Amino acid sequence: MGSMSRHPEVLWAQRSDKVYLTIALPDARDISVKCEAEGLFSFSAVGVQGESFDFSLELFGNVVPEGCKTKAGLRNIICSIQKEEKGWWKRLLKSEEKPAPYIKVDWNKWCDEDDNESASDASDDNNAAHGEDDESSDDDGMLYLPDLEKARGN
Repeated sequence: MGSMSRHPEVLWAQRSDKVYLTIALPDARDISVKCEAEGLFSFSAVGVQGESFDFSLELFGNVVPEGCKTKAGLRNIICSIQKEEKGWWKRLLKSEEKPAPYIKVDWNKWCDEDDNESASDASDDNNAAHGEDDESSDDDGMLYLPDLEKARGN
């Protein structure tokens, strides 16, 4: 069973032009990330105990492979993936089935405004985050997560 690879926990969030995947894997080595234009994302790495982790996702929409960046930190690896066309994705994955249990919504990123461009409108995030049905809001700085309440509920 030693050869079985495991899934790290993956947290996701989006902006109108990017998707962020935060892979919870401290001190990972041999990190390999592949992004293909039609939305195929694959990740593999070796964990601190030498165990191998990998997963691949078929993302909801097309992406720009050159616009995919990976930043490895001590606790996690953050991949930002550039969408081919700006716009909110209804969900992370192409498949309509419920995503695998290791894929979760990133509630921290949802409120976390660390991009300079959007710092100015951080103050009104709170109202928008609680508003119902504001899909029409095309505010770049806002992270829009569909079915916020539904997701919290399960």
